[in-house]
Amino acid sequence: MESTPSSFAGYFDAQFARDADPWRYRTSWYEARKRALTLAALPRDRYRRAFEPGCATGELSAALAPRCEALLCADFAPRAVQIARLRLAAFEHVRVERLAIPDEWPIGRFDLIVVSEIAYYVGEAGCPALAALATSTLEADGTLVCCHWRHGGEAWMLDSGDVHDIFASQAQRAALHRVVHTEDADFLLDVWSADPLSVARRERGR
Repeated sequence: MESTPSSFAGYFDAQFARDADPWRYRTSWYEARKRALTLAALPRDRYRRAFEPGCATGELSAALAPRCEALLCADFAPRAVQIARLRLAAFEHVRVERLAIPDEWPIGRFDLIVVSEIAYYVGEAGCPALAALATSTLEADGTLVCCHWRHGGEAWMLDSGDVHDIFASQAQRAALHRVVHTEDADFLLDVWSADPLSVARRERGR
């Protein structure tokens, strides 16, 4: 495996310098479909305080925002943060910060954490740290989402299967239950919660 780049911000800014939407978040049917499935997989309709590390241009953030009372979004790259702030300017309850995840992690706890297509970039040491931070800052009634592309990328990136195994192991240590597991042809999607009840059983109160 090649070594990870010395500056994640530099790597991502190079992508955004060539194209303001390098992964076609706005125009790709794959991205739109993945967002819809991710939103549908959330076991609760509303969340109090959500965190999305690795928000990129803020397309998923914009879809999450109507379901959150407060949403914090973050990215490595200054250019991505600029684009996301413009994209999310209409949502007064959404804040976008530049954070080098996992070394920089926000203060406080969240009842929704969405780790989407970012964990394989942080490397063999960074991914377990990211999973540990996500589980340790999740509220007792919180939801943890993990979603990643299955077809590889840069040589230094972790495999998506390894990423989800790391998160599953950390979630088990934190006594979280996997309430959604989807192996799509293009991506893996897992959702963990402290509450093992299905959505229908939650609505019936048992």
